[in-house]
Amino acid sequence: MAQNASYGLLKSSIGKKVFMALTGLFLCLFLVGHLAGNLQLFISGQPGQIQFNKYAEFMTTNPAVKILSYVTYFSILFHVFDGLALTLKNRKARPQRYHYKKDSANSIWSSRNMGVLGTVILVFIVLHMSNFWFKMHFGDIGVDAEGRKDLYTVVAASFEQLWYVAIYAISMVAIGFHLWHGFASGFQSLGLNHSAYTPLIQGFGKVFAVVVPLGFAIIPIYMYLT
Repeated sequence: MAQNASYGLLKSSIGKKVFMALTGLFLCLFLVGHLAGNLQLFISGQPGQIQFNKYAEFMTTNPAVKILSYVTYFSILFHVFDGLALTLKNRKARPQRYHYKKDSANSIWSSRNMGVLGTVILVFIVLHMSNFWFKMHFGDIGVDAEGRKDLYTVVAASFEQLWYVAIYAISMVAIGFHLWHGFASGFQSLGLNHSAYTPLIQGFGKVFAVVVPLGFAIIPIYMYLT
């Protein structure tokens, strides 16, 4: 009985929104941690190379981090497919659009285009993981002066290519728009609404949606220009 109830909740629109919110907010935490590690790319020369490679080794060998990595992979996949299912379900429920309805008067651009933004982000994730994650785990990328896998050199080589830097920066813009609506929406889906703290959540969400993607975007631009 409990299993059937859980399955029913997952299939319902409310259940999908709750799971979307939980996975989305977890991925926000992942972004903060990932950005903190990537900031080490601002350290120039061999010290930066050694420091970043230590971080990469820790992220791929520490048991607790590996468990969190699996949770992250699951969250990304679930967030994508749950969002797609929710979008299709909403469109099926409203097969005809009213010609006189002005969407811009009722919602912001990012909320109306979460599916498009999510698709751009998914394409970027696939490209990003094939270029860095796959090479770190399965590629022959050489080692640094201390014998660690030299992911730093792989990253630096990628960020020497203008096309990749441009794709990276554009993808961060998409993530920013996605977060602009998604951060506060996640709390709302969980029922965490109150006149006292909802404006704070919305304000923090907008700051988060600007600062975190900007932090990511600055790194490849900086490495390309230096």
